[in-house]
Amino acid sequence: MTEDDDYPSIEDFEEIAREVFARLPAHFRTHCEGVAIRVEDFPDDEVCEDMELESPWDLLGLYEGVNMLDKVSGVIDGVPDVIFLYREPILDYWEEEERSESIRHIIAHVLIHEIGHHFGFSDEDMERIEETASVSAE
Repeated sequence: MTEDDDYPSIEDFEEIAREVFARLPAHFRTHCEGVAIRVEDFPDDEVCEDMELESPWDLLGLYEGVNMLDKVSGVIDGVPDVIFLYREPILDYWEEEERSESIRHIIAHVLIHEIGHHFGFSDEDMERIEETASVSAE
Protein backbone atom coordinates (compact mmCIF):
# COMPACT_ATOMS: atom_id res chain seq x y z
CA MET A 1 0.00 0.00 0.00
CA THR A 2 1.27 3.48 -0.78
CA GLU A 3 2.12 6.00 1.91
CA ASP A 4 0.14 8.86 0.36
CA ASP A 5 -3.56 9.62 0.81
CA ASP A 6 -4.67 7.56 -2.20
CA TYR A 7 -7.21 4.92 -1.39
CA PRO A 8 -5.95 1.34 -1.40
CA SER A 9 -6.45 -0.38 -4.75
CA ILE A 10 -8.01 -3.77 -5.32
CA GLU A 11 -4.46 -5.15 -5.45
CA ASP A 12 -3.70 -3.53 -2.07
CA PHE A 13 -6.83 -5.13 -0.59
CA GLU A 14 -5.79 -8.52 -2.00
CA GLU A 15 -2.34 -8.17 -0.47
CA ILE A 16 -3.77 -7.20 2.92
CA ALA A 17 -6.25 -10.10 2.80
CA ARG A 18 -3.41 -12.56 1.99
CA GLU A 19 -1.34 -11.19 4.90
CA VAL A 20 -4.28 -11.40 7.32
CA PHE A 21 -5.09 -14.93 6.17
CA ALA A 22 -1.44 -16.00 6.55
CA ARG A 23 -1.49 -14.84 10.18
CA LEU A 24 -4.53 -16.90 11.13
CA PRO A 25 -3.84 -19.96 13.26
CA ALA A 26 -2.85 -22.97 11.16
CA HIS A 27 -5.94 -25.00 12.14
CA PHE A 28 -8.21 -22.24 10.74
CA ARG A 29 -6.22 -21.98 7.52
CA THR A 30 -6.34 -25.77 7.10
CA HIS A 31 -10.15 -25.70 7.25
CA CYS A 32 -10.20 -22.91 4.67
CA GLU A 33 -8.22 -24.83 2.09
CA GLY A 34 -9.81 -24.28 -1.29
CA VAL A 35 -11.69 -21.13 -0.26
CA ALA A 36 -10.91 -18.35 -2.73
CA ILE A 37 -10.68 -14.75 -1.57
CA ARG A 38 -11.77 -12.19 -4.16
CA VAL A 39 -11.84 -8.41 -3.96
CA GLU A 40 -14.37 -6.53 -6.04
CA ASP A 41 -15.46 -2.93 -5.92
CA PHE A 42 -19.15 -3.80 -5.28
CA PRO A 43 -21.44 -6.80 -5.05
CA ASP A 44 -23.06 -7.59 -8.39
CA ASP A 45 -26.74 -6.97 -9.13
CA GLU A 46 -27.66 -10.61 -8.47
CA VAL A 47 -26.15 -10.52 -4.97
CA CYS A 48 -27.90 -7.22 -4.23
CA GLU A 49 -31.22 -8.74 -5.35
CA ASP A 50 -30.73 -12.04 -3.51
CA MET A 51 -29.81 -10.26 -0.28
CA GLU A 52 -32.50 -7.61 -0.74
CA LEU A 53 -29.98 -4.83 -0.27
CA GLU A 54 -31.21 -1.26 -0.45
CA SER A 55 -27.85 -0.30 -1.90
CA PRO A 56 -24.62 -2.07 -2.97
CA TRP A 57 -22.91 0.12 -0.35
CA ASP A 58 -24.63 -1.95 2.38
CA LEU A 59 -22.45 -5.06 2.03
CA LEU A 60 -18.78 -5.19 3.07
CA GLY A 61 -18.18 -8.87 2.42
CA LEU A 62 -19.88 -12.12 1.48
CA TYR A 63 -19.24 -15.84 1.79
CA GLU A 64 -20.63 -17.92 -1.07
CA GLY A 65 -20.47 -21.68 -0.99
CA VAL A 66 -21.46 -24.61 1.18
CA ASN A 67 -20.40 -24.10 4.78
CA MET A 68 -18.48 -26.81 6.62
CA LEU A 69 -21.46 -27.85 8.76
CA ASP A 70 -23.53 -28.58 5.67
CA LYS A 71 -20.62 -30.39 4.02
CA VAL A 72 -20.30 -32.65 7.06
CA SER A 73 -24.06 -33.26 6.90
CA GLY A 74 -23.74 -34.32 3.28
CA VAL A 75 -25.32 -31.20 1.77
CA ILE A 76 -22.99 -30.48 -1.13
CA ASP A 77 -24.09 -28.70 -4.28
CA GLY A 78 -20.80 -28.22 -6.09
CA VAL A 79 -20.68 -24.45 -5.55
CA PRO A 80 -17.11 -23.21 -5.08
CA ASP A 81 -16.30 -21.56 -1.74
CA VAL A 82 -15.51 -17.88 -2.24
CA ILE A 83 -15.12 -14.98 0.17
CA PHE A 84 -15.77 -11.61 -1.43
CA LEU A 85 -14.44 -8.38 0.04
CA TYR A 86 -16.15 -5.30 -1.38
CA ARG A 87 -13.63 -2.49 -1.66
CA GLU A 88 -15.85 0.58 -2.13
CA PRO A 89 -18.24 -0.18 0.76
CA ILE A 90 -15.26 -0.98 3.02
CA LEU A 91 -13.61 2.32 2.08
CA ASP A 92 -16.91 4.12 2.68
CA TYR A 93 -17.21 2.52 6.13
CA TRP A 94 -13.61 3.54 6.88
CA GLU A 95 -14.42 7.15 5.96
CA GLU A 96 -17.70 7.12 7.94
CA GLU A 97 -15.71 6.00 10.99
CA GLU A 98 -13.34 8.90 10.31
CA ARG A 99 -10.51 6.43 9.79
CA SER A 100 -10.59 5.62 13.52
CA GLU A 101 -9.60 2.05 12.64
CA SER A 102 -6.93 1.13 10.14
CA ILE A 103 -8.10 -0.16 6.79
CA ARG A 104 -6.10 -3.32 7.57
CA HIS A 105 -8.14 -3.84 10.75
CA ILE A 106 -11.43 -3.45 8.88
CA ILE A 107 -10.38 -5.82 6.10
CA ALA A 108 -9.26 -8.34 8.75
CA HIS A 109 -12.58 -8.05 10.59
CA VAL A 110 -14.63 -8.56 7.40
CA LEU A 111 -12.44 -11.46 6.23
CA ILE A 112 -12.63 -13.24 9.59
CA HIS A 113 -16.39 -12.64 9.73
CA GLU A 114 -16.82 -14.27 6.31
CA ILE A 115 -14.56 -17.18 7.34
CA GLY A 116 -16.99 -17.61 10.24
CA HIS A 117 -19.78 -18.11 7.69
CA HIS A 118 -17.59 -20.73 5.96
CA PHE A 119 -17.47 -22.55 9.31
CA GLY A 120 -21.28 -22.39 9.48
CA PHE A 121 -21.72 -19.57 11.99
CA SER A 122 -24.64 -17.20 11.59
CA ASP A 123 -24.31 -13.45 12.10
CA GLU A 124 -26.02 -13.91 15.48
CA ASP A 125 -23.51 -16.63 16.47
CA MET A 126 -20.62 -14.34 15.61
CA GLU A 127 -22.14 -11.39 17.49
CA ARG A 128 -22.42 -13.60 20.60
CA ILE A 129 -18.81 -14.75 20.18
CA GLU A 130 -17.62 -11.15 19.80
CA GLU A 131 -19.63 -10.04 22.84
CA THR A 132 -18.21 -12.89 24.91
CA ALA A 133 -14.68 -12.05 23.77
CA SER A 134 -15.23 -8.36 24.63
CA VAL A 135 -16.51 -9.20 28.10
CA SER A 136 -13.69 -11.65 28.83
CA ALA A 137 -11.10 -9.14 27.57
CA GLU A 138 -12.23 -6.45 30.03
